Amino acid sequence: MTRTVTIDSRTWSFEEEGVRFFLLAGEERALLIDSGMTTRNARELAEELTDKPITLLNTHADPDHIGSNGEFSDFLMSPAEAANYYKLQGRTGSFTPVWDGQALDLGARPLRIVAIPGHTPGSIGVLDIRDRRLFSGDPVQDGRIFMFGPQREFHAYVAGLRSLQTMTGQFDRLYPSHGSCPVGTELIGRLIDGAEEILAGERTGERLSLHGRSIEAVDVGCAVFLCDAREERP
Repeated sequence: MTRTVTIDSRTWSFEEEGVRFFLLAGEERALLIDSGMTTRNARELAEELTDKPITLLNTHADPDHIGSNGEFSDFLMSPAEAANYYKLQGRTGSFTPVWDGQALDLGARPLRIVAIPGHTPGSIGVLDIRDRRLFSGDPVQDGRIFMFGPQREFHAYVAGLRSLQTMTGQFDRLYPSHGSCPVGTELIGRLIDGAEEILAGERTGERLSLHGRSIEAVDVGCAVFLCDAREERP
């Protein structure tokens, strides 16, 4: 069951169990940010809220963000995410590439693409410029951040968050796909600190089995990083 939450008169979140996705409406068009995990009618849900033409953008291609992608003939995505989408997830369809810093305009609602790599190579956020919000996908959240497996990398993650931290004068709150929503900009620095402690071997976690892999769940106080088991790390 997907629940619709009104953020304001032109912004909504769709809440599944454990994941959310968003709809932003402008004067000329609307942007659907991700399409859910078990949801298969995200376009229909969005069309109940706006009569504007809807474009889909994926923050990244993990399966809990692309559930309704089949409803769209084309979607926006970072090209760095193509291997994840087509090879790892086995999905089909056409995408239009978007790039770090690229401007989008929904009509009196300017947006900007922000690269936040590390969780996946092509993870991106969407900066809602006038409303001073960042829709951050998975990298900035206070829940569980998946950082195990071949496509995820802590050095890139820290670099992405450090770049994002230089932009905090441009937004007041972040709207993540998981965990609490919204969250404050101070979470970015806390996640950097936690990730660097893991890289330095200063934090260890509880050993778990997830998706057939042996992993460590490392609690850094503000979030839990799900990491490769220590002997598997490079």
